[in-house]
Amino acid sequence: MTKRELDAAGITDPRLRAAYTRCRLLNARHGRTYFLATRLLPADRRPAVHALYGFARWADDIVDDTGAQATPAERAAALTRLDRLLRRALTGGGPTEEPVVLALADTADRYAIEPAHFTDFMASMRADLTVTDYATYADLRAYMHGSAAVIGLQMLPVLGTVTARALAAPHAAALGVAFQLTNFLRDVGEDLDRGRIYLPADLLAAHGVHRDLLLWSRHTGRRDPRIPAALRAAEDLTRAVYREAEPGLAMLDPVARPCIRTAFLLYRNILDAIAEGGYAVLHRRAVVSRRRRASVAADGLARVLSARLGARRARTPAPAPCGGPDPREPG
Repeated sequence: MTKRELDAAGITDPRLRAAYTRCRLLNARHGRTYFLATRLLPADRRPAVHALYGFARWADDIVDDTGAQATPAERAAALTRLDRLLRRALTGGGPTEEPVVLALADTADRYAIEPAHFTDFMASMRADLTVTDYATYADLRAYMHGSAAVIGLQMLPVLGTVTARALAAPHAAALGVAFQLTNFLRDVGEDLDRGRIYLPADLLAAHGVHRDLLLWSRHTGRRDPRIPAALRAAEDLTRAVYREAEPGLAMLDPVARPCIRTAFLLYRNILDAIAEGGYAVLHRRAVVSRRRRASVAADGLARVLSARLGARRARTPAPAPCGGPDPREPG
């Protein structure tokens, strides 16, 4: 499938093909939900999505490297190096040997993606090196502009729209935020192990929850009714952002809609799994069942086939009326 995708996208340079293949492997290995949805895109657009995901994943891995060998100073240096490579590649300052950066720069050029989206992303990644919590939702939303909203904005030129892109942009940004809020809620325990809390402190405090209580529950395995109450409020907040994002689905190119709709449903189903599990995310990871994932994917595939058939019909000219001139021909 990799070869077919690269051929469809017109990517012929061997170094670029290897770079995009590397990004695809990152997506397949680390972003199962996202990768599943990406399979529903037309083949020629998948490499660009893999490049965007691969770069974001690489930067995130630098920030989240908790291995004993990586000190905070070393992570900061690695992020600075990545930022320097990115800026040079985006501005045509010289070739890079880093495959993920090479694929990203090619994608940005092919789809005329705003360089500012990558600048904002790197700023939020740098914040993760020192910021461990957010006092308010407004503070968190400012961070998520760079870490999540711009991902939706980067994707928009690749997906294509049937409206002016500016009309779809706020919804695309909201979808990126909704996905990240879902991950924050699912990964509360893992993030706590890294010293971070991505749920707003004022939302937690409204239910009597604070860092020490979360740590106590995480380390002892014991429950406190205040915690699920706070997590339920975070779920409500996240669902509201999905509602912000949903009108944008109809604004996308019809052949791209099934992919994003599938991702929309799969990520939102994670919220269902969290609620059904009693908000026990400090103790176990909430997952969507294989049966449910397969059902959503099958529906997405049916929508893909329908969209492609519609696009094919739209490209096929109607036959001329029998015995009369072809109305498509000039008189």
